[in-house]
Amino acid sequence: MSAPDPRHPLEHFPPERFPLGPMPTSLALSPDERAAALNALRALPAELRAAVAGLDDAGLDTPYREGGWTVRQVVHHVADSHMNAHIRLKLALTEDDPVIKPYEESLWAELPDSALAPAVSLDLLDALHTRLVPVFAGVTDWARPWTHPASGRWTLDTLLAMYAWHGCHHTAQITGLRERLGS
Repeated sequence: MSAPDPRHPLEHFPPERFPLGPMPTSLALSPDERAAALNALRALPAELRAAVAGLDDAGLDTPYREGGWTVRQVVHHVADSHMNAHIRLKLALTEDDPVIKPYEESLWAELPDSALAPAVSLDLLDALHTRLVPVFAGVTDWARPWTHPASGRWTLDTLLAMYAWHGCHHTAQITGLRERLGS
């Protein structure tokens, strides 16, 4: 995927919060970058499941960083976010330059379903990615636009890069916490 955006110096991205650096915002990916991103999406459900394997409730309820979400909230956030990705992708494929609906991630993380066992969202991600990856793999017009009301116009390449990074990013937050705690 693309190099970090120079408008976002890495010193503003502490490693506990952004272990992979800033989210990519490339408008166009190479075929190899697309293949790597699709592979990351395919692998995400199993990798996230492995990242939380063996954690008890105390471990799941530990924030990945000071002031951050708990591991449990991160898992549920990934499912929430990737459900939105699936809808955004389908809108971009079936409408002309749709304006997507943003949502308040931090407020969603406080809703009661974020206290459920992570297995609920891990199972959801298994099924969701079984559907999401083939839709991405079937894209023929990667320059097809969609618009975020706050950040502007993007392409399907951008959507793919963002969500491939997103899953790896949150998995790395959890594995980083486990490494720091020696668990």
